[in-house]
Amino acid sequence: MIPRYSRPDMVTIWSPETKFRIWFEIEAHACDALAAIGVIPKESAAAVWKARDVTFDVARIDEIEAVTKHDVIAFLTHLAEHIGAEEARFVHQGMTSSDVLDTTFNLQLVRATDLLLVGLDRVLAALKSRAFEHKNTVRIGRSHGIHAEPTTMGLTFARFYAEMDRNRTRLMTARAEIATGAISGAVGTFANIDPSVEEHVCAQLGLTPEPISTQVIPRDRHAMYFATLGVIASSIENIAIEIRHMQRTEVLEAEEFFSPGQKGSSAMPHKRNPVLSENLTGLARLVRMSVIPALENVALWHERDISHSSVERAIGPDTTITLDFALHRLGGLVEKLVVYPENCLKNMNQFKGLVMSQRVLLALTQAGVSREDSYRLVQRNAMKVWEHGADFKTELLGDPEVTAALTPAQIEEKFDIGYHTKHVDTIFKRVFGA
Repeated sequence: MIPRYSRPDMVTIWSPETKFRIWFEIEAHACDALAAIGVIPKESAAAVWKARDVTFDVARIDEIEAVTKHDVIAFLTHLAEHIGAEEARFVHQGMTSSDVLDTTFNLQLVRATDLLLVGLDRVLAALKSRAFEHKNTVRIGRSHGIHAEPTTMGLTFARFYAEMDRNRTRLMTARAEIATGAISGAVGTFANIDPSVEEHVCAQLGLTPEPISTQVIPRDRHAMYFATLGVIASSIENIAIEIRHMQRTEVLEAEEFFSPGQKGSSAMPHKRNPVLSENLTGLARLVRMSVIPALENVALWHERDISHSSVERAIGPDTTITLDFALHRLGGLVEKLVVYPENCLKNMNQFKGLVMSQRVLLALTQAGVSREDSYRLVQRNAMKVWEHGADFKTELLGDPEVTAALTPAQIEEKFDIGYHTKHVDTIFKRVFGA
């Protein structure tokens, strides 16, 4: 991923240096397990650990691979240069390349997930804080982009919190799904390596042995993992879209923090654009790009092929790095989002009480008017507001068919904003607990 959308901690997980370090640990732990069951000399297993503090030369490994055309063999050759050919002859005993590659990939995904959880927790904390801050900040709810009925800004933040909390649960499940390793040898039969080696290596790395791995770890696990990242990305976009709408000039119920010295446009000095949330929409698209290739990786020939390999070399780092960056960008955006309560009220009152139409409709039906006639009476007066800028309550009070069923006091009561916020506490308890 390009540096512009990368955070160093996540990038490090996918660096060649980290990859080769994990490869070494897998091989060294496997040697320990092989020595424990008497397959190789204990002295040889101990000698492998001489490379524990070695900084593997990436350029040298690349140089060897240019000849061997095989990355794992290139690494093993370089490892032998450090520990000696005699001791290195027992390294990779009974193993196949996928044992190293797949176990490493899954361990990298696990480590990446732990960083993603940190980012998710930041987003959750920010959403919760802003939800309580604006718990009773009334704003208009919209359906189809059109004014519907009053809600609160706090409920907007709370529903995003609930969505991201579900995503955290999904991500924890995905972490467990991907946290497996395989040291099962060619075609996964353990013919040339004892299952105890796999158990030992996985225990040392914090992974679970894959129950049946063929020659590769089954890719349905990875499909589920990347699909989960895609869902999280869509939730990020969901929040970003709401912020982008709120920042529109004719809405302006909230806007991204505009720092001193920041410029919004090269041509128009007045501009303050929702650049962060627009960027998040774009980053979400990049994350979702990995989902279809991950699903297509599930179908491999027989016990293995490598059609998945090139895909994963790209989507593993790119997707986790992008999502990590997006989560922290979203966290910072929500933390510093500027909310304008006065504009929320101004927008809600723009159509002079029109948003209370359902209360009047229900009151008429309860007063004995048929639903069809109730709807007709309310809509008739509502259209005067839409088309002529009339005041909804004034029109209702002047409609003899309406006042024949409802008293002026009953009509007046239907315009109480507090009616729409009376269950906010109940919703908050459902979302955040008591």
